[in-house]
Amino acid sequence: MNYKAYIYILFFFQYTFGQVYQWNTNENGNIITYKVQMDSEYLVETVYENNPPKFLRTRGGFYEKKVDYLMVKLEFNSNFINDSIADLEYVFPDKAQKVSSSKLELDGKWLMAGRVGSDGLAKRRDTSRSRKTLKFLVDGYFQWTAFNTDTFQFYGCGGGKYSANDGEYKESIVYFSRDNSRSGQILTFKYEKKENDWYHSGLSSKGKPLNEIWTLRIKK
Repeated sequence: MNYKAYIYILFFFQYTFGQVYQWNTNENGNIITYKVQMDSEYLVETVYENNPPKFLRTRGGFYEKKVDYLMVKLEFNSNFINDSIADLEYVFPDKAQKVSSSKLELDGKWLMAGRVGSDGLAKRRDTSRSRKTLKFLVDGYFQWTAFNTDTFQFYGCGGGKYSANDGEYKESIVYFSRDNSRSGQILTFKYEKKENDWYHSGLSSKGKPLNEIWTLRIKK
């Protein structure tokens, strides 16, 4: 299935690096925020309202640079059941503004790779399977997304701003697809990076203990 989403732009090539962009539109009297996180090969677009907080939709996948647009092969699309979009030609609007903060140690595409049990032993999962949970960190912004690459099923996402310094990782939630009331929460965790693994422990947004292992996504 192919879909052409033309969004006009003044300068294209400035949008092909690992950065975060944002812009607002007024739709039926509601202020809608569009946020795009991207690195040199992957792009995630998320749309939400701020007042009151309301998640609307998200989509993302690997892209290839063309002359004047990005050709995106979507891995997930929360609105797929309605629009059937799996591929799109993507160009930024001229009002898109760079909102990136400085680059951080944990910037990258991370896949949920397992958990550390109460016995201290790591229980890992196969990250090559179609059911994935991806956490995409770019320049002070984050989004986790749970999806299935085979069925295109979307399970949920959450995102906002993050910081990672001296073993402390902090998330400020801006949107949360499963529960809009989670917006505004600030969660603090401990983290340790070991080669391509990130060990992440603390309390979830539900207040439950977690001790997760994330691994860098190196291959598609």
